[in-house]
Amino acid sequence: MAKSVSSFRCSECGWTTLKWAGRCGECQQWGTVVDAGQTAGITRKLKAITLVGDGIARPITHVETDAAAHWPTGINEFDRVLGGGIVPGSVVLLSGEPGVGKSTLLLEVASKAAAAKSRVLYVSAEESVSQVRLRAERTNALEPELYIAAETDLGVILGQIDAVKPDLIIIDSVQTVSSALSDGSPGMPSQVREVASTLIRVAKDRNLPVLLVGHVTKDGSIAGPRVLEHLVDVVCQFEGDRQTSLRFIRALKNRFGPTDEVGCFEMTGDGIAEVPDPSGLFLSRATEPVDGTCVTVALEGRRAMPVEVQALVTDTQAPNPRRVTSGVDSARVAMLLAVLQERAGMNLSTKDVYVSTVGGIRLNEPAADLAIALAIASAFTGLAVAHNVVAFGEISLAGEVRGALMSKQRVNEAIRLGFTTQIDAACGSIHAAVALALGTTRNPRDAELDRAWG
Repeated sequence: MAKSVSSFRCSECGWTTLKWAGRCGECQQWGTVVDAGQTAGITRKLKAITLVGDGIARPITHVETDAAAHWPTGINEFDRVLGGGIVPGSVVLLSGEPGVGKSTLLLEVASKAAAAKSRVLYVSAEESVSQVRLRAERTNALEPELYIAAETDLGVILGQIDAVKPDLIIIDSVQTVSSALSDGSPGMPSQVREVASTLIRVAKDRNLPVLLVGHVTKDGSIAGPRVLEHLVDVVCQFEGDRQTSLRFIRALKNRFGPTDEVGCFEMTGDGIAEVPDPSGLFLSRATEPVDGTCVTVALEGRRAMPVEVQALVTDTQAPNPRRVTSGVDSARVAMLLAVLQERAGMNLSTKDVYVSTVGGIRLNEPAADLAIALAIASAFTGLAVAHNVVAFGEISLAGEVRGALMSKQRVNEAIRLGFTTQIDAACGSIHAAVALALGTTRNPRDAELDRAWG
């Protein structure tokens, strides 16, 4: 006879142990180890189930794909990230920080789908029906085929699906829905797993697309068990700075399309608007060249966007000069300052240096090194970089300028926007790049420049 022994199991990753522990020994999560009695000894054999009809496996060449074709949502930037649109029967998880615009975006998606004569069920587990109605009025998302329900119980939501018979389901959010079949409060790993698996089963059985809103933790990762990201078909991240109106959506996982596309949106008073060509969002409007500025071409996924980097170099009497950055990595700027001082002969150790990007975008790729260095060199010398110059390339500690990823695409975007001169790895070194970018024009700071460069 099989006997029951006491064991404990992590609800996050499935790690088991004979003794209770406050912290999982596998995923290092706290408070996820719960009692889960296991059966030890001889167990009964599992009997095979006789399969008939469509349940029997068949050759992949005999499977029809017409029912799994993408259908567009009506929002081109969202369709770009999804790989062309939503696939029937798929489950899409959209995560992001509070207030970034997840609910506004999905309400817009629901409105577009309802306007195309598709019945949409929008389940709000965080807001009341009247609150959703007010937001829909503000964003002009009122459609007769858009059904709204405010429910937190999974059983009631399934009943709503049976009653409405929608073509698209939106759940806002999966962490606030609970199931009576699982213990714990909403948001617990066991509850999120049960709710997600049930909704995924409904999506696959009925060939219904389901859009789920997901919360994020303090470090920006998706809240709940990691298995949630494995279960769904598409994981999208909606991100943006609260201080600016610009928003980006990117796919972290996509079973039906690429994961290197980025959608660009702008938050407005009337909701969320697409930005199909963000080329002018990150450039200043100065008519004449200004010292301390340089333009680079950054890549967001496969989308190339020009970004202007601005720098300000001032004298200081403090023993420790200030290094202030916004939109760029401070450690990377500190390295570039050292390279400029040692390899280009610029004495920046007695200067306060401020570096920022235009429009609130953040540059994380090494290809922006050259533009940052040229902006600092321009501010230090007082010589402006011409309007038709664009720079991209990685700078090494030896002062060498290395090639950037997908440089051909960057060059094509620069040419399209009217930049006729590109400074890249062809210049060889940072000293040559500075000389090429600043030219031979002189100004009243010639003496300081000559002393700095020897």
